[in-house]
Amino acid sequence: MRGSRSLRRTALVWITALLAVMGVITTAAAYRYSESETAVFLDGQLRQIALNAGPELSTANAPTAPDQDPEDNFAVTIWDAAGHEIHQSLPGIDIPLQPRAGFTEVRSGGEAWRVYTLRGRDRVVQVAQRMTVRDEIASNAALGAALPVVLLLPLSWLVVSLALHRTLRRLDDLAKDLATRSAQATDPLPLTDVPAELKPLVAAMNGLIFRLNGTLAAQKRFLADAAHTLRTPLTAMQIEIGNLSADQPTPSQRPRLEALAESVRRAGALVSQLLRLARLDEPAPPRSAPFDAATLLLACVADQTPLASRKGIDIGAAITPPAMIYGVAEEIRTLFANLIENALTYTQTGGTVDVTLRPTEAGFAAEILDSGHGLPAGAQALLFERFYRAAPQLAEGSGLGLAIARRIAERHGFGLEVCNRADGVSGVLARVIMPSHRP
Repeated sequence: MRGSRSLRRTALVWITALLAVMGVITTAAAYRYSESETAVFLDGQLRQIALNAGPELSTANAPTAPDQDPEDNFAVTIWDAAGHEIHQSLPGIDIPLQPRAGFTEVRSGGEAWRVYTLRGRDRVVQVAQRMTVRDEIASNAALGAALPVVLLLPLSWLVVSLALHRTLRRLDDLAKDLATRSAQATDPLPLTDVPAELKPLVAAMNGLIFRLNGTLAAQKRFLADAAHTLRTPLTAMQIEIGNLSADQPTPSQRPRLEALAESVRRAGALVSQLLRLARLDEPAPPRSAPFDAATLLLACVADQTPLASRKGIDIGAAITPPAMIYGVAEEIRTLFANLIENALTYTQTGGTVDVTLRPTEAGFAAEILDSGHGLPAGAQALLFERFYRAAPQLAEGSGLGLAIARRIAERHGFGLEVCNRADGVSGVLARVIMPSHRP
């Protein structure tokens, strides 16, 4: 396992590296740009100073500097002591003699000039430069300094995004692990590559998972132990009720014995369901095998036929074997039996229950369609909750049948849907989507 990575250290290293690279690139680019611009400008100045060293010099032997711009030329004017102009480097430029020595700004010929005046004993020298040239130099210098930074902004965004992605990728993996965990997951969250700042948080979450697992395990043991303990007195009560019934009870005692027997029967069924639910809360056993779901579903319909006959319900089946799926056959039998029994329980006398099995693209779909009263408004959201009964006034029950069915479907990766019929007829549709078994 690799050492813990610190978010703070990782971000600091990446940002330091980014700033160092940006600094080197910016300095090199600005230096190269300024060196080129300055060289051109200073070469022009050298040429102009040489040309203006004396009035007798000519430009005939003065080669033009590379990239020389006429606007970069200085206007050099020299007057003698009597005020007569003895030299003008730029004919046609008439900048008047300034009354004071030093720097000043004037306008001449529609242009702004920066003028420096030097007064001597026998002559006056005045050098003028266009303000546009000075502004251009300042603009170029600013552009040279800003351009590398502007070009490095996308690179900076890319580097920072990469650093954040690499640093926070483990958090995304951790979030996906939490989002895809089932309620029965017991293994702790991995600490591999978790940033150092988040290790205490993940360790605390693992501690919470362990404590929750302990609490859930204790609840499961209590449920299983209580249900198992209740079976013995219930069995004894059933035996005693049978003995009393065999002793020819009086007409007044018989209804009471029948009511007591029915109550004991319901209690025994509830205990059996609690035990089954406790076993289903454990991890799936490694005894799954391929089997024919069509044959199993037909057997479940046959098992429920006596109940349908007693209630006067027409139960039909449209099932054609084979339909090979993979799973625990006994658990799938419980799933089918609970759905069929639930449909028969909430269908009134004279109604119908149709059981079908049809192939789908990925496997098979088992459907139980009844003509009962249907689900009341708002019941579908709570339908699979334990001990919830959608219509307790219509039939007796424990409210565990659909909870058990959903748990079995989850253990096998089946899709389970229970909803009102959509064909305009009152009733409920229960559908189980099962992937096919492919050897």
